[in-house]
Amino acid sequence: MPRIIPERRLSGSKRRRNRPRRRLRRWFALLLVAPLLASVLLVALLRVIDPPGSAFMLAQAIDAGTLAAVDHRWRDRSALSPELAIALVAAEDQRFPSHHGFDLDAIESAFDAGQRGERLRGASTITQQVAKNLFLWSGRSWLRKGLEAGFTLLIEALWPKQRILEVYANIAEFGPGIYGAEAAAQRYFDKPAAALTPSEAALLAAVLPNPRTHSVVEPGPHVRRRQAWIERQVAQLGGPAYLDRCCAR
Repeated sequence: MPRIIPERRLSGSKRRRNRPRRRLRRWFALLLVAPLLASVLLVALLRVIDPPGSAFMLAQAIDAGTLAAVDHRWRDRSALSPELAIALVAAEDQRFPSHHGFDLDAIESAFDAGQRGERLRGASTITQQVAKNLFLWSGRSWLRKGLEAGFTLLIEALWPKQRILEVYANIAEFGPGIYGAEAAAQRYFDKPAAALTPSEAALLAAVLPNPRTHSVVEPGPHVRRRQAWIERQVAQLGGPAYLDRCCAR
């Protein structure tokens, strides 16, 4: 009959020596998991809680040394003109109803343009811009892009499309220190965002690529051409009805 060799057990001194290693591994695992869990919880809460501001607003207030440098007035999507919603989509992300956070066709086109030496074109979706503006800082580092991708996936997984568009309309910068459609409508047109006309909505959307240099008050030829292009795109998409299947009011 074969001899059974009993399992060797670590002596008490060896177990004591291994305890710090086990604790270190647990703390290391916690350090990796905790930020992910916190991000998931934060994004989940902001599905139902309106954010009081954004990382970009906070950065501007810090730079200026005062919160008065930021004009931000939240409005629920029921108090936003449907003309603005479709203008934003037509200008920034026409595949918004169908993609899952990333427009792969736009990314491929931008890459091909870069390979040909053409001017780089933006390929960020509305969801990516929400992730960047709401949670992150400006810049082009790989760390920021990686975090942006992670938040984009979380937002698409946890928020309905109408919530994404609602937050975007409320945190986008439409001029130096002017954040959100309500602040922009009051400052530029002396009316609430609910009353914006198609032409006014297209003009606001036209400055979004660079609201620090493009002006709603004194729109140059480039902004006027972009405004007209956005109005044509809105018509071709079918107007506000284009968003009905994903962003019903």
